[in-house]
Amino acid sequence: MYNFKDMKYVTKSLGLLLCLIVTLAISCKDQHPEKLKGGVALMNITPPVGARLAGHFYEAFSTGVHDSIWAKAIVLEQGNQKFAFVFCDLIGITRDISTQARKLASTATEIPLQNILVAATHSHTGPLFYGFQHTYFHNKAIADDGVDEHEKADYPDFLIHQIEKAVVKANESVMPISIEAGVGREDGLSFNRRYYMKNGTVLFNPGPLNPDIVGPAGPIDPEVGILLLRNAGSKDYMGGLTVFAMHADCIGGTKMSADYPYYLEQTLKKKFGQQFFSAFSLGPAGDINDVDIKKDQPIYSDSNTQKIGSTLGQVVIQAVPELKRITQPSFASFSSKILVPLQVPSRAQIDSADVLINNLYKVSQTGAYIRNAGGESGDFLKRVEMSKYLALKDQKPAVDAEVQVFRIDSRTAIVGLPGEIFSELGLDLKKRSPFENTIVMTVCNDRISYIPTIKAFKEGSYEVTNSIIKPGGGEMLVETAVKLLKEAKDGLK
Repeated sequence: MYNFKDMKYVTKSLGLLLCLIVTLAISCKDQHPEKLKGGVALMNITPPVGARLAGHFYEAFSTGVHDSIWAKAIVLEQGNQKFAFVFCDLIGITRDISTQARKLASTATEIPLQNILVAATHSHTGPLFYGFQHTYFHNKAIADDGVDEHEKADYPDFLIHQIEKAVVKANESVMPISIEAGVGREDGLSFNRRYYMKNGTVLFNPGPLNPDIVGPAGPIDPEVGILLLRNAGSKDYMGGLTVFAMHADCIGGTKMSADYPYYLEQTLKKKFGQQFFSAFSLGPAGDINDVDIKKDQPIYSDSNTQKIGSTLGQVVIQAVPELKRITQPSFASFSSKILVPLQVPSRAQIDSADVLINNLYKVSQTGAYIRNAGGESGDFLKRVEMSKYLALKDQKPAVDAEVQVFRIDSRTAIVGLPGEIFSELGLDLKKRSPFENTIVMTVCNDRISYIPTIKAFKEGSYEVTNSIIKPGGGEMLVETAVKLLKEAKDGLK
């Protein structure tokens, strides 16, 4: 006959044993997470010589190739989680192009679309292939000549498939790796290009040695975000990602170029070997460039661009001993789309822009524009304002902006934001992030122009004139990113 009292103790003991087994299993899983894998690949996206150049408010054409421009893909894998990041040497990327590329890449690799990010490095010596100016010049060429000699091929279609191929190739090359993450610091390369003036105004790039300058109107972010990928069981680095907040608008000229990220790459290859894969992403740099107004020197030069890239490369190299290896990876992705209100030009503003723009874009005006481009001449800001009105005339009242967060481990997270985010917004995001190491990347998945702070909107100047969003849109993006970061951190508990 069963002794129910004894059975009660047996059942309780079995229950405790089962709990112990489960606890040990979870503990073992935590101590031995799925191994990391990674792959890299790049595809050439350099258009033919003669293509229109981006980064201007007049029509300019490439006259050669200083260095090829690329779509560079990194695929990271932990267990059933995969991320794909693509970095293109372009001034921007449109939502339509990035979405098509992400869909094709997702279908080909089975990486979820929300786990794929396509960013532009914001190079000002890449092709002009979208936006009002592109459409205007393209249509004008066809109307005048019956053909656009500067755009014989469909560059957006070419770009979409090159991005897809880069992700596919990177995915096919995944192998066991280790990841090292951290930050370096460089205080001497970047400058806030908005300045308080003695007359109470704020000016963008007010000119070197200008005696009317009081001081910068905003901060810089000197941090250099670093991820290095090492082949498992090897001392050799496969490649890495460098993130820095400064406009890629240093080299100038009319030859295609990735700008200073090219020289960053050359510096890292010299140190780590020619096989090293160097990707670059732009940090929050909407109001940051390389112009030191305390020095009377050319705004654009190859030598200074080389110095910038080499200096950044040395920052990465010197940071290597301080980087921390990801030993407990916990990959997870989080994303959210929010409606960011856009400015709505009046009918009168649009009609006025239609009349003025034809005169402002005349080739005969180019010389005058170039002479005035270093400051806020009426001609310069008029081009900016008129172009914005015409770009907005067919837009909806709000843009569907995507914010992405990728958790790497309990210390490190990557944020992807659209547009040219002001440095103050990026610094605020980092400060409020629950992660020790938060890497903020911008110009991701869509172009929504400049993203100033509410404070900057009140102060005006070039970036505000060129912004298409309403005041407060940048703060909305930051709030969304912080919310996703907290969600990512809470998921570890």
